[in-house]
Amino acid sequence: MDMKFAFLNGDPKEEVYVRQPPSFVIAGKEDKVYRLRKALYGLRQAPHAWNTKLDAMLKAMGFHHSAHEAAVYRRGSGRIVLLVGVYVNDFIITGVEEEEVTKFKAQIKDMFDMSDLSLLCFHLIVEVC
Repeated sequence: MDMKFAFLNGDPKEEVYVRQPPSFVIAGKEDKVYRLRKALYGLRQAPHAWNTKLDAMLKAMGFHHSAHEAAVYRRGSGRIVLLVGVYVNDFIITGVEEEEVTKFKAQIKDMFDMSDLSLLCFHLIVEVC
């Protein structure tokens, strides 16, 4: 699955201000700045803010962070196990029970704007299927 506009979902920890873009300067208020309520692409804090939010969201859904791989989360046991691998804004979701995978996809689509890219065949130039 692919997260659309991932970094825009992050919430910065500190207050961040930006100057008015040249084409959007408000006449008479040229000295004013904008306070960002969400992270933007290009901000140094954006990747960290996104990762922090995603980590908290997955843990709230019952996932546990892998002790061996920072980008892998696990929920359940036995036949109900669900693994989620995260690479920036891409999710690799796998599990024994297809129903669990489908249920998780629906949950995450309710929270974020996501695209289901179907079955995984290639990831980071590695052929999987």
